Amino acid sequence: MNAPDRTDVFFPFDNSYARLPDRFYARLEPEPVSAPRLIRVNEELAHLLKLDPEQLRSPEGVEILAGNRVPEGSDPLAMAYAGHQFGNWVPQLGDGRAILLGEVVGRDGIRRDIQLKGSGRTPFSRMGDGRAVLGPILREYIVAEGMAALDVPTTRALAAVLTGEKVARETFLPGAVLTRVAQSHVRVGTFQFFAARQDDEALRLLADHVIERHYPDAAHEENPYLALLANVLARQAGLIARWQLIGFIHGVMNTDNMSIAGETIDYGPCAFMDTYHPNTVYSSIDQMGRYAYGNQPGIAHWNLAVLAQSLLPLFDADADKGVEKAQEVINTYPELYDKTYLAGLRAKLGLTEPSEGDKELANDLLKRMAENDADFTLTFRHLCDAATPEPTDADGKVRDQFKNGDAFDGWAKDWRKRLSKEPLDTEARKAAMRAVNPAFIPRNHLVAEAIRSAEEREDFTPFEELMAVLARPFEDQPGRERYTLPPRPDQIVHRTFCGT
Repeated sequence: MNAPDRTDVFFPFDNSYARLPDRFYARLEPEPVSAPRLIRVNEELAHLLKLDPEQLRSPEGVEILAGNRVPEGSDPLAMAYAGHQFGNWVPQLGDGRAILLGEVVGRDGIRRDIQLKGSGRTPFSRMGDGRAVLGPILREYIVAEGMAALDVPTTRALAAVLTGEKVARETFLPGAVLTRVAQSHVRVGTFQFFAARQDDEALRLLADHVIERHYPDAAHEENPYLALLANVLARQAGLIARWQLIGFIHGVMNTDNMSIAGETIDYGPCAFMDTYHPNTVYSSIDQMGRYAYGNQPGIAHWNLAVLAQSLLPLFDADADKGVEKAQEVINTYPELYDKTYLAGLRAKLGLTEPSEGDKELANDLLKRMAENDADFTLTFRHLCDAATPEPTDADGKVRDQFKNGDAFDGWAKDWRKRLSKEPLDTEARKAAMRAVNPAFIPRNHLVAEAIRSAEEREDFTPFEELMAVLARPFEDQPGRERYTLPPRPDQIVHRTFCGT
């Protein structure tokens, strides 16, 4: 196909990554598609990015979102990176089906990347076709925006378009392109790429770029690169704690899927737990359970240690001293994660004043939930109404989540004893709990329902309805109760797929 035309549709691009040396990326333009058709534009995000949603919806705008036109000011490129995939080292990965169009600074002053996902082959495609299919594009749109509404740091979805082409997977599926927005697409694997090549100059340039863009205070520290590591570690500890507190399972926590900016990135076989158990796995490619729900905090720690190893040449001219300094930072992760996670559990249980025994109280509930097949989201949501000095009818909804309701009753006595020491009155406590325990999450069967409708009938009504519900996850939404319910046995999603 011919190269995309340039267009004057306005994106206020200022492309700092494209100013790095050529070995950081491959410059190329997206591959045009045959018949692009808009699925959705994210108006709220467009306004944040100083973009005009109506302009994006125009024929010319849709051509941009499909990769058929390149906006003025864009400097399109595919980023180079490496990574550990399921613990195995892969020296070259890179953007195999994505093109970074450029960067914009939003109304909030934050710089963000705008990237097309599914935009054709690149030098990093490794025998792939460079395309994306509709199902995974919709999954990423739904879950990413659902995570944003849940106040979890995440990449965002600006738009999705159909390409008018079929893409060969196990069968032929409708093609699509996602416009992804991220504070950065630099990954742990980006640093690994240059460390493996012993390219210390590139490591320093990349680290300086990340510090300037994401962690400017680190530049003023005695050792800016150690400060960079500490900042990334803190963001990741907070991010993984947020995942655990809402029952989110990423599914493929490879080092090339860990954002240096601390955002959730690369929604492939991701899923939210229905029934709680720490060993829960959905990803079809995670056959050994490496990235199971309960393993996520430890895997993040492992990935951060890999980042530290990649940065070693920058820490100290003496290699042994560099290792010691890096280890000191990495060793802070467990305590920082535990502190953040426990604070989140306290909030979910209506506890505002830290007290000895809180961790044991929370873990006891989780243990009983795992033993009794309790729904993770509904158990905590119904606890909001049960957070009273004495048992009420609201207890019944929590008990109903447990195979053996007595398991909840036994725990609830200890919980109420602990609540009696809290300063908040009952209604204030309930309100605070509702603000952190969502009623609505992107449940797997609802995501599957929306995808199936779009793939089989080109009916995007379920997708739009689900997006509307997920935009207000902490509010009660009368008439939308079905979106709170766990799946029936025939609706259970046992496996999720990458879609690559």
